[in-house]
Amino acid sequence: MNWNPSYALLLLFVTIVSYIVSISISKSKEKKQKGLLTTGIIFCILPLIIFKYLNFINDSIFTILNDIGVRIEIPKFNLLLPVGISFFTFKAISYMVDVYKGKIMAEKNLSIYALYIAFFVDLAAGPIDRAEKLMPQLKVRHYFVPENVVKGLRMMLWGYFMKVMIADRITLYVDPIFNNLNNHSGLSVLVAAILFSIQIYCDFGGYSFIAIGCGKIMGFDLMTNFERPYMATSVTDFWRRWHISLSTWFRDYVYIPLGGNRCSKSRNRFNLLVTFTVSGLWHGANWTFVIWGFLNGLFQIIGKEMKNLKIYTRNFFRLNENSLIIYWWNIAVTFVLMTIAWTFFRANNVGDAIKAASMMLKPTGHLYLPQMSLLVYIIMGCAILFFCDIIQERKGKHPMLENKYIGVRFLSYIFLTIMILAFGVFDGGQFIYFQF
Repeated sequence: MNWNPSYALLLLFVTIVSYIVSISISKSKEKKQKGLLTTGIIFCILPLIIFKYLNFINDSIFTILNDIGVRIEIPKFNLLLPVGISFFTFKAISYMVDVYKGKIMAEKNLSIYALYIAFFVDLAAGPIDRAEKLMPQLKVRHYFVPENVVKGLRMMLWGYFMKVMIADRITLYVDPIFNNLNNHSGLSVLVAAILFSIQIYCDFGGYSFIAIGCGKIMGFDLMTNFERPYMATSVTDFWRRWHISLSTWFRDYVYIPLGGNRCSKSRNRFNLLVTFTVSGLWHGANWTFVIWGFLNGLFQIIGKEMKNLKIYTRNFFRLNENSLIIYWWNIAVTFVLMTIAWTFFRANNVGDAIKAASMMLKPTGHLYLPQMSLLVYIIMGCAILFFCDIIQERKGKHPMLENKYIGVRFLSYIFLTIMILAFGVFDGGQFIYFQF
């Protein structure tokens, strides 16, 4: 409302529609329930389509017509994307579907339901918490619990470290390269693509830690959204760790309704491809996001098809399935595949994405070095990040913030705070996922 008061009406509209539809579903006979659900989904998703995809649809139609020789002027609408519209729309849809399936009872208290949809902690960029988990927490009295405050502040500290110390500093290197590909070498593009993979993890992962930590301070347990995704050993494993609230949303409300894996092999592969392509489109009204989603689906299909080949390779070289060589090889391959996909995600358009990918195949030329200190700070931040992720993957606890020795914990608090204040970038750069 502070940014654009009229846009608050969209949030109110989605809230009222989904509330009324859910109440109606719970009171109606089974024959009418499906029609009510369909109506509710259409009305809730309509604002999202208008504000996020209308110009994208118009431009795509114009391009197709222009290619076949039909020249028609299609009006362009100057619409700003309301903050958090994708996230609160998905919360409303999942709530209505869960009521329809009988997983939860329709909430009769409008104020409680409105608070669930507009909960400030996760409104702007998730996590997309389910009603069955968050709604009961909104109905009970919350007290000041020192342990929750400590845990929440730890998560927020780590989130700010990831965001301002790593992600925003990497931005200073990545943006000049991806915005001016013609002026940079293949080596610089390759380095920028690798760094962007880390940037988007630290940017969105950092936001999630801040949001979840903020909720924890107030006594709310929000859904875990990241679990060290670059320790994944396959693209499928990556999506069990990355933006967990979104990937499980698409699993439950797109993939499974399409048939999931309870169907033929070919249909299952089709379901995967459709789900991830739609996921790409959710991220943005641009063909680069659609291709990014398609690649994620394609990589998973290829991974499933190559499973037997991997088993054969292990047997041929007489390697233990749990050997460190296999483990780190799988992590490295997964990171490479995700970096290729992230290149399309970051590129300004499809042409730039293809050009960047082709330049990465020939990593020659001079490395872009704006300031030596910039690369030193980036390497320092990334080293701390991956050290902590590797140790936490093995031990199950953060080696700095959850160390069993109180002295180590307090020194870690001081160290991370100094790193944030001394080397963090405080230029007001917004979180990447705010644009979705």
